[in-house]
Amino acid sequence: LGKIDIQGPDAAKLLNWVYTNPWLKLEIGKCRYGLMLDENGMVFDDGVTARLGENHFLMTTTTGGAARVLGWLERWVQTEWPDMQVWMTSVTDHWSTFAVAGPNSRAVVKKVLTEVDLSNEAFPFMSWRTARAAGVPARVMRISFSGELSYEVNVPSNAGAHVWNA
Repeated sequence: LGKIDIQGPDAAKLLNWVYTNPWLKLEIGKCRYGLMLDENGMVFDDGVTARLGENHFLMTTTTGGAARVLGWLERWVQTEWPDMQVWMTSVTDHWSTFAVAGPNSRAVVKKVLTEVDLSNEAFPFMSWRTARAAGVPARVMRISFSGELSYEVNVPSNAGAHVWNA
């Protein structure tokens, strides 16, 4: 998956303008699926974005569309909304991501994740949490594109093989 770090006082406003659904009231610690349309109303990209802080988001894009989405966002900010205070950085190569889906996914990730409560009450659907994966700092999203219980575990890219082999 592509990953774009979006920060600044207008970060939520930018997301509100480029996605077809609202972002201004998304709570910190929550995720939302978003669909982007191009100028002709055709699907441009989609993905899940997590609100990391008041003015800080982590957008995931389709793997092949990451550079295109970042360029598109930068073009809008530079040409149409130049007064917008928002900064975008590609962080795709900073993270290794493991998707774990299925009825046993909680038991599987529980074997490597610590410092996080995986219960439904503490970690509801469409939220994210910090944790440690095989001793490495991680961001974990509880999202699903399969219809099953699912997690996306994100660790620094230099620790990907270590976590995978744990």
